[in-house]
Amino acid sequence: MTAALAFWTIAPGSGALRPETLGDEGVLVRTLASGISRGTEATVFAGRVPPSQYTTMRAPLMGGRFPFPVKYGYSAVGLAADFGRVFVLHPHQDRFRAPAAMCLPVPDTVPTGRAVLAANMETALNICWDAAPLPGERIMVIGAGTVGLLTAALLARLPGGQVTVVDVLPVRAAIAQRLGCTFTVPEEAPGGQELIVHASGSASGLRLALDRAAPEARIIEASWFADATPSLPLGEAFHVRRLRLLSSQVGRIGGAMRGRRTHAERLALALALLADPVFDALLEPPTPFADLPAAMPRLLAGAGLCHVVRYG
Repeated sequence: MTAALAFWTIAPGSGALRPETLGDEGVLVRTLASGISRGTEATVFAGRVPPSQYTTMRAPLMGGRFPFPVKYGYSAVGLAADFGRVFVLHPHQDRFRAPAAMCLPVPDTVPTGRAVLAANMETALNICWDAAPLPGERIMVIGAGTVGLLTAALLARLPGGQVTVVDVLPVRAAIAQRLGCTFTVPEEAPGGQELIVHASGSASGLRLALDRAAPEARIIEASWFADATPSLPLGEAFHVRRLRLLSSQVGRIGGAMRGRRTHAERLALALALLADPVFDALLEPPTPFADLPAAMPRLLAGAGLCHVVRYG
C-alpha cells in the first residue's frame, strides 16, 4: 500500500488535502505538476454543476460525487516506472494509480510545465474539428482564456487565416500577437466574421458573436454556462442571416474526425502540438501543492490563464 495526498473540494469555495491509500492495481505515478482548468474547476469548486449533468461532468479518475465532497481535475503530469513522464487525466494528487492505457507518454520536446496544457489543447483541437475552418476565412475567437487562446493559435496556422482575438482584458493582446493573431476589445471587434468561436463563458460574449457574424456564418459555442441561462437575441437578423450556432464539447470526438480518431489519439496529438515553446506564454508561475487549499479560492476567482501546481 502507498500513502498519498489529494486535493478535495469539501464545500462551496473550500478545499482540503486528504490522505489516501493506494491499492496495487494500475500504474503508480509520482506527480510532478498538474494544471488548473479555471472554467470547469471554478464551476465544480463553487458547487454549480447542475444535477442533470452529474454523470456527464464526471472526470475519468475523479473521486467522490457532485456536489461535495469531490476530488476533481484532469491535467496531471508525473513519472511512472517503465513509462517515464506521462500525462494522465487525473485530479490534483501527489501520487496515484491509473490504468496503463490512460498514461500517455509526454514527448521529450515538451517540458513538464507546458505538458499540463494537454487537456486544454485537446479541447482546442476538438473545437477546430467541430468548426471545420476554411483557408482564408475571417475568423474571430471571443474570450482570451486558455482554451480560447489555444484555439486561436491552431486556427492561425490555417493558410490565409485571419484570426482576431477579442477580450475585455487588453493585457492579453501581447499573447494573442505572439500566437499569430490580431487583438481587439469587444466594442472594437470587426463585423463580417465567417467563423466565430465563443469561449468567454459570458452571455455578452455570445451576443457579440451573433452581432459580428457574417451571413451564413458558423458560431461555435465552446463555453459551458453550467446552471446559468443566458438571454440571446435570436430575433432581429438572426434568421435573415441564416446563422448557425453549434456546440462543441470535448467529451465526444468533433466533426468529421468522429469515428476516425480515438480519444487517446486526440490527446496524443494535443501533447505533440505543445512542442512549440510559444505556449509557455499561457502558463502562470507555479503554486506548491501543499498551498493549494489556501490558494485555490484566489486562483479560481482571478482572470489568469493556466495555473501550474508544483509537487515536490
